[in-house]
Amino acid sequence: MTDLSCLAYVLEEWTVVDYLKKYLFHMVIVSLTMSAILVFFIVPLTILFFIYLTNILLLIYQRNGEVKADPLSDVWDSARKTIASFWDIYARIWHGYELHGVENLPEGPGILVYYHGAIPVDYLYFLSRLFLWKKRLCLSVADHFVFRLPGLKLLLEVTGVMPGTREECLTALKNGHLVSISPGGVREALFSDESYQLMWGNRKGFAQVALDAKVPIIPMYTQNVREGYRMFKERRFFRQLYESTRLPFTPPYGGLPVKFRTYIGEPIPYDPNITTEELVEKTKTAVQALISKHQTIPGSIWKALLERFDKRRKSD
Repeated sequence: MTDLSCLAYVLEEWTVVDYLKKYLFHMVIVSLTMSAILVFFIVPLTILFFIYLTNILLLIYQRNGEVKADPLSDVWDSARKTIASFWDIYARIWHGYELHGVENLPEGPGILVYYHGAIPVDYLYFLSRLFLWKKRLCLSVADHFVFRLPGLKLLLEVTGVMPGTREECLTALKNGHLVSISPGGVREALFSDESYQLMWGNRKGFAQVALDAKVPIIPMYTQNVREGYRMFKERRFFRQLYESTRLPFTPPYGGLPVKFRTYIGEPIPYDPNITTEELVEKTKTAVQALISKHQTIPGSIWKALLERFDKRRKSD
């Protein structure tokens, strides 16, 4: 028997080798599964990391400059510009982001109503580019759970995120601000899908505020937002869990560099003769029209990726 044969014989008898041979298949499966999970969630986690990093940079700016002014004042504009520039660069690189229809925004106050993706990073892109192009701050109505997230207080204040009570919205509009809201909110983020179904339920507060403030409503939609980030298929347990707690327990996944285009539609002017219910339906029709015009339904990740290389820009 040669030395090589002896060595092979000894290795075959080695307990560790037998163990590895027995469980190698399982180890490979576990490794591939963990790698897939990491790929699915790495971009959403990266976005979350950047959001917290942004808040840390604002805290540093506040302490170094001893800034004590109102977070919505112009004193914070240099910090806002830095933040907006970072997110705009990210939007250009990762999603080839485009913004169309800015000319439809009123010079004065108005309410922007938009479709809520699994992760509203497209809305963050919109806020950033709007500030860079127009140096204009759009105040945002967010779900109450956002304000329970630790360590984001200053970022929410500086970027104008608010719980959105009727009084807060009316005050913001009275002061000349744009105010944005997604009537579908977290429910739409969690349970809508590549069919891009609006899930507004009986939400009509935004319409009543628009009538009370006598301001227009402007519809807005981002193409392929569901192809970039998705939620797992709805399960009755998670739906019941959300309805009872109002907390989003289902994690988003994805983060593929699909093409994002945000379209701002023509404003719905104030009409004193329209009812709240009629205005809600009119707004829903306007948002749905943007979806029908600019979105392939059902959504296709493959087509959304190919649009990154399509030089022909869709018409507004």
